[in-house]
This record gives sequence, structure tokens and C-alpha cells, in this order.
Amino acid sequence: MDPVRNPYAPGAGQRPPELAGRGRELDVFDIVLERIARGRPERSLMLTGLRGVGKTVLLNTLRSQAINRLWGSGKIEARPDQSLRRPVAAALHMAVRELAPRHRAPDRIDAFLGVLKAFAQRSNPTGRAGAAKLRDRWQPGIDVPAASGRADSGDIEIDLVELFSDAAAVASDVGTGIAIFIDEMQDLGPEDVSALCAACHELSQLGAPLIVVGAGLPHLPAVLSAAKSYSERLFRYQRIDRLDRIAADRALCAPAEREEVEYEQKALDLLYEKSGGYPYFVQAYGKATWDHAPRSPITAADVRVAAPEAEAELAVGFFGSRFERATPAEREYMRAMAMMSAVEGEPDAVVRDDMDAAVPTAEIARALGRKPASLSPARDALIKKGLIYSGERGTVAFTVPHFGRYLRTQPA
Repeated sequence: MDPVRNPYAPGAGQRPPELAGRGRELDVFDIVLERIARGRPERSLMLTGLRGVGKTVLLNTLRSQAINRLWGSGKIEARPDQSLRRPVAAALHMAVRELAPRHRAPDRIDAFLGVLKAFAQRSNPTGRAGAAKLRDRWQPGIDVPAASGRADSGDIEIDLVELFSDAAAVASDVGTGIAIFIDEMQDLGPEDVSALCAACHELSQLGAPLIVVGAGLPHLPAVLSAAKSYSERLFRYQRIDRLDRIAADRALCAPAEREEVEYEQKALDLLYEKSGGYPYFVQAYGKATWDHAPRSPITAADVRVAAPEAEAELAVGFFGSRFERATPAEREYMRAMAMMSAVEGEPDAVVRDDMDAAVPTAEIARALGRKPASLSPARDALIKKGLIYSGERGTVAFTVPHFGRYLRTQPA
């Protein structure tokens, strides 16, 4: 079939042609926006899940919902080596610029921008001297002079509470709200997570129209809870998982139908078996199958012919790039995890459920013949690199679905 007409889109954060299986999350967010518009109390939202389940796509879609309701919005991607101060200032700057044309008092906008500029330029006293000077020189593209005495104390928790409160007041003036979207939220530093929780707590008590929508790996709730014990009640948590069979079939069939192409039932059976229902894999196998199928309807034989190409691409771009980031000691640790996700005594290392199975760290140490304490550096480094996570004390799991299966195919 014509590859130019191929509708599938396997890409990082790239919206698929059919956003199947996420209707509940979209409906929940619509309710949140409507309740806030009516002055009702609501909680900020946290999306959690493994890599490849479409968290970034969903985050972008939720942002589109907010924009369609004339909310101010901004989006950032957290990085472990970067303070929250500058990116959140840029996101709020974008959000307020969207609201400014509808505000009747330009002076109010300028006053807030002065506070925002002061917040952005305030150096972190705990940082290195050179880094502090660089932040002092950074200009956020705001023409008004920096204000003094508001959101500029240098304490990120105090400053963020004041900044969010002022931003929410600007949104109230125009009868709307502000939504800040944060991707890879588990990568925020402890101080920034604590400050964000404190700011959301203050806003929820005031009923202010500003919410944070975060997305992160499955251990994000634990990261938030470690910062503030009340975070368990502060946010609305939504687990984003793989697609069920109906949604996965729709993700494949709906775009194909628009191109007047059909699938045989056995082809859909095999595609679900191969992809496991993970949205990224659904798109990868769908794209390869389309390119190899000679005609409609697409058959199971077409899927079998195309599968090696999809798997080769995943091995390089999705799995291999992550594997290459690990040191030899870290790879040894992950291989031990991978072997434990196979059912003992079964041929070909049948997978128990290596999509999301947690492995006890004590068992990993036993398998490697090492003391658990000696493996802590490798485990901590893998967590920092986002390759594994610890959802519960004493266990670890892969952040990438099917990663254990991939590792079992790699030479030692």
C-alpha cells in the first residue's frame, strides 16, 4: 500500500491519528475545568505510567482542552539538573500573555510581569557562584522592571506560593484560569517538588483558578509524598496504562478506515499480541505492517512479515538508546532483573508480565552473589537515569515496557 498514506505515527510525544482509550481522562479534565470556572474547589492532576503509554500525548491534549476554554497555559519539561524557577517563569509568562489581550487593566498585567521577572532572576543562594551569576544575567524577555518584595525572597517555596497566587488573581480578573503542564515531573529536585506541593495546597485552600497538571513515571506519587505528606490528598492521580483490546483495535482500524483500508481479525489478534496494547508499540507495528502489506484487507501474514522491521526499529530507538546509557555494572543489574521476570522452568523464558512487574532488590543481590548495599550505587544511578523505578520499598521495576524481554535477547 502507498507509504505516503500511512496514517500511523510512532514518535516521542507525537499525537496518534486516533487517540483511543483516553476518553475517561479527557472527560475528567473537562469536569475539572468547568468546576473551576464555576468557582468550585478542585485538585491539580497527576498522570502516571510507564514510558510509551502516551502520557506526553495526553498532557498536550489536555492543554488543548484548556486553551479551547480560553485558559492561559504553559508547559515545561522537568530536568534533574535544572531548577524549577526559570522554566516555570517562562510557562507562566506564556500563560499570562494569552490572557493579557482580554484584561481591562494593562497596569495589572505589568505589575504581575514585574513580579514574574523578579522571581525568574532571583538566584538560588545554595547554588554555585558561577551558576548564580548566570541566572542573574538571564533576561526573561519582559520589558517592565523587576518588582521588589514579592516572590523574590530566594526561598523557592515562599516565592512560588506568591507567584502562583498573583497569577491566579490575573486569571480571575478575566473570568478564566491558568493551567501549568509539567512533563517528566519525577525529575524535579526535592526542594522544587516541596515548593510545588505547597503552592498547590495554598491555591486549593483559596479556591484560586490555577492548577498544575503533571505527568511522570509510576513512582511520581512517592516522590510527591516524600516532599509533603498531604500530597496524597492534594492531587487527583490518574494511572495511564496500556490500551485494552477494544481501544487498541480502534487505534489501528479508525485511521485505516479513513484511508479505505481494513484489517482481518487474525491480523488484529496478532498485532495486539505483539504490541501488548502499549500505544507506542501499537503505532510502531501498525506503521511497519502498513508499509509491508500489498493490499487491503491487511492479513496476519502481513503482520508476520512486518514484525521484524518494527522490532528492529524498537530495538535501536526505544530500547537500545536507553541500554547504551547504562554502565557495565548497571547493565548487569538490569540483566538480573530481566531474568527474574521470566517464568522459571518454562521454555524460551516465557514472560510473566515484564510490562510492570516489580522485582525485590534482595533477590537481585542474591542472583548476582553480592550484598545489597554494594549494588546501591548501580540501582540509584539507574533510577536517576529513568531506566528503573522503585514503587515500593525494597523493589524495583523497569520504566520501559517489554525492556526485560529486550535485555534477554542481548549478549552478556
